[in-house]
Amino acid sequence: MRAALEAAQPAAVLVEGPAEADALVELAADPAMRPPVALLAHAVDDPGRAAFWPMAAFSPEWVAIRWALDRGAAVRFIDLPAAHSLAATDPTWDDGEEEVSGSGLRTDPVAELARVAGYEDAERWWEDVVELRAGDDPTAPFDALAEAMGALREAYGHGGHPRDLVREAHMRIRLRAARKEFGDDVAVVCGAWHVPALTRKTTVAADRALLKGLPKVKTEMTWVPWTHRRLARRSGYGAGIESPGWYAHLFAAPDRPVERWMTRVAGLLRDEDHLVSSAHVIEAVRLAETLAALRGRPLPGLDETTDAVRAVLCEGSDVPLDLVRDRLVVGDVLGEVPAGAPAVPLQRDLARRQRTLRLKPEATDRDLDLDLRKDMDGERSRLLHRLRLLGVGWGEPAAGRSGTGTFREPWRLRWEPELHVQVAEAGVWGTTVEAAATARARSRALGAKSLADITALAEQCLLAGLADALPVVMRALADRAALDTDVAHLAQALPALARSLRYGDVRGTGTAALAEVAAGLAERICVGLPPACAGLDTEAAEAMRERIDEVHRAVGLLPGADGLTDRWAGALCRLADRDRIPGLLRGRAARLLLDEGRVAEDEAALLMSRALSPGTPPPEAAAWIDGFVGRAGGGGGRPRAPGRGAARRPGNDGPRRPTARSPGRSRRDRAAPRPARARGRGAPRRSAGAGSARRPPPPSRWPAAGAPRRERAAVPWRGARACRWPAPRTTYRAAPRGSAARSPRA
Repeated sequence: MRAALEAAQPAAVLVEGPAEADALVELAADPAMRPPVALLAHAVDDPGRAAFWPMAAFSPEWVAIRWALDRGAAVRFIDLPAAHSLAATDPTWDDGEEEVSGSGLRTDPVAELARVAGYEDAERWWEDVVELRAGDDPTAPFDALAEAMGALREAYGHGGHPRDLVREAHMRIRLRAARKEFGDDVAVVCGAWHVPALTRKTTVAADRALLKGLPKVKTEMTWVPWTHRRLARRSGYGAGIESPGWYAHLFAAPDRPVERWMTRVAGLLRDEDHLVSSAHVIEAVRLAETLAALRGRPLPGLDETTDAVRAVLCEGSDVPLDLVRDRLVVGDVLGEVPAGAPAVPLQRDLARRQRTLRLKPEATDRDLDLDLRKDMDGERSRLLHRLRLLGVGWGEPAAGRSGTGTFREPWRLRWEPELHVQVAEAGVWGTTVEAAATARARSRALGAKSLADITALAEQCLLAGLADALPVVMRALADRAALDTDVAHLAQALPALARSLRYGDVRGTGTAALAEVAAGLAERICVGLPPACAGLDTEAAEAMRERIDEVHRAVGLLPGADGLTDRWAGALCRLADRDRIPGLLRGRAARLLLDEGRVAEDEAALLMSRALSPGTPPPEAAAWIDGFVGRAGGGGGRPRAPGRGAARRPGNDGPRRPTARSPGRSRRDRAAPRPARARGRGAPRRSAGAGSARRPPPPSRWPAAGAPRRERAAVPWRGARACRWPAPRTTYRAAPRGSAARSPRA
């Protein structure tokens, strides 16, 4: 492209792009502008309706723009204005019922030419015919492509793109205007598909007729940073390329591109602790050149270099090769735009806060561990939480590496180009991040549909430090809590309030009103929990167990909770004693009381013997065990595969695993009468008396609720005196995580 422009020396360069970008073209010459970048256009009244026009350093449009600005030539964008293209979603302007080409799919002109030439990969054909062939005449490839596209347009018409006819009509109008101003000394940089349409003889009236009556919206346009990853086809940009990092390397390498590429690959692999020497690089270059010769290619392309990297540098493994593809072939290069580029006020305030807090946007994942006791980290945390409240997903909370204190807050940051659109959408709430987040929180509080939504919002406001929004949120929370009588809703809302109360100590925010509401919710839960748990089915009992575990942890976090913990323990005692409560919840309540020291070991053993008595249905007894030995966080953990000790439920038809005590015999076989022994055929079996049944281990030896699987599964129970079960027949085991325990009759 640069060589063709140097040969032609046009007075004006016309570029395929939205016409509104004429006002922004001078920013391309700013030293702070570093591609990849993109033109972003969005509707003023609906910022979510937006479109991007990305450009990399090797894009023909960018090369032409920079050449024209450096030579003092005029630059004009000639494509359909974004005001019309963004309105294309309007039902008054659609593609209609026009028949598309071929089998009904839209035509890819480059793929069609590659198919005719016998290539399966369009990019490989483009490399062989265009990129890797250097000639004396720089305009020869353009002339050949224009001729080929003319033949395709004659055969396929618009090729399934009826809107291209409207776009090309606008391009012809702009081209006539440029020729009128600059004469014939004009160069047009556009997709080769449009060349036949631009050279076709049409009248001005016919072109204006195509543009008449198009829908239109008010738009704004600016430059935004882009990434190589978003240029790749697999990242969702349909007109992009699969290997932007590779083409950027070819464009920037002054000479010997294959040798320089292999050196970059070797450096990457060495940084990842792979053993790569200079000899590896030399051999990889030789192999790539040999493969290109064998395949009849003018120079080694991406396929040849990739095969050489896999065979030599990666020693045949695709694992390091995937790293090369991700880091180099695609890449995570993030462009930059000058500060003077147009932006909504919210975007400018965010950029100012990013500079102040030294949070530079990056296209790669960045782990950030904040210490909330430090002023800088506290401000960073508030900024990230405010952006999340606005729907700008720059950062997400991550699992902490160490410690559970509330002053540690780990984040994972990654800046994506689409976040500019999200910031523009959030700009309707205010001109600064704090003001916009406050307005957004107030609006959500007034429109919240459930108590859990308001409590989660209150937690977000405390994390974001939105003191001006808290009064509105707290009034909505108090009103909703007073009207909601569903214990499940109250139990779902309390944990978020309890977590929020901790933030006042670390972040310096007042939580007195929040503590009053949380205490009221806890009191109502203590009163209404036992009736709410009666008669629940299995699925509802599982959900309620999660709620009980969360409330149990939350009660301990409430300030001045001494009397409240006693009332909560009383509610758990009522759960453990009532027969109408599902066994899952009774077992859970018994375990929580035992762990807190509210019941003695003998009392817990009595509760267990009652739950496992012969009169208890086996599913109910198994559910009690599941609730009792399940992990403390609620739920039984990961289910075990059939045939590995899992309880046999409907549909669990896996093979039974023989036990060490009776190898090769199923549970059903072990429960059947055994052959008579030496004392006499048919002699009666010993009854389960004092000497034949072993006592269960005392509660002090029971595995803790959060103990590892091995510890919990390794406790053998050979009968229980209170239940008088025959010891020779049954082996009792604590239920593993995620599975219901078998009863002796299961």
